[in-house]
Amino acid sequence: MENKRPLLLISNDDGYDAKGIRVLVEMLSDMGDIIVCAPESARSGYSCAFSATEPLRLCLREKHESLEIWSCNGTPVDCVKMALAEIVPRKPDMVIGGINHGDNASVNVHYSGTMGVTLEGCMKYISSVAFSLCDHRADADFSSLRPLVRQITERVLKEPLPHGVCLNVNFPLVDHYQGVRVCRMAKGTWGGEVEKRHHPRGYDYWWMVGYYTNDEPDAEDTDNWALTHGYVAITPTQIDVTAYEAINLVKSWNL
Repeated sequence: MENKRPLLLISNDDGYDAKGIRVLVEMLSDMGDIIVCAPESARSGYSCAFSATEPLRLCLREKHESLEIWSCNGTPVDCVKMALAEIVPRKPDMVIGGINHGDNASVNVHYSGTMGVTLEGCMKYISSVAFSLCDHRADADFSSLRPLVRQITERVLKEPLPHGVCLNVNFPLVDHYQGVRVCRMAKGTWGGEVEKRHHPRGYDYWWMVGYYTNDEPDAEDTDNWALTHGYVAITPTQIDVTAYEAINLVKSWNL
């Protein structure tokens, strides 16, 4: 791999052989050298979890002149940590998560393994972007994402993001995009998340299910509104989660 070309580190939470990550590699193959390090199987919902008690393994799946594809038995964050420690020849110019099968808008950002990838890169002071499509199907059609994925990647390579800031990019499942909205994450909640069932062998068990509710459906400056109305939603996301507006309130407790 050449030092003159940008180095892109790509991971996801759907597994190294998911269509979304394969398509992403193809979309960006001419823009730099690419190293993929992704879970050996699906790890959706792992957020920023990493393996503290399990040994990790790496497996080189493919190697070409400007592309290496590795799998790891750990979480999405494990994949980024392992790649940075053991695989990449130099600090990547970008960390990219995706393309995720399913959206990562609103509070889903806190659960998403794809965003875990992006936040981990951001915490390492590497410009990081997550791409997601509102389509959970394994054979989802990602072709319409190509122009914007390339445009955003090219722009970030030219103008790195501020330290502590990454981008969460969500694409609606529509025939034609109405445009692009730079927006905030919507306030939303998940309900009905635990479903009790009875096994034929006589014991009870529970399944995580649930439904999402947008708690501010009329707010036109949110990612949920943008996606619902056919816009691509770009949400600048930061590592610092301090509630600055509450500092003085807590100080007033005089603890």
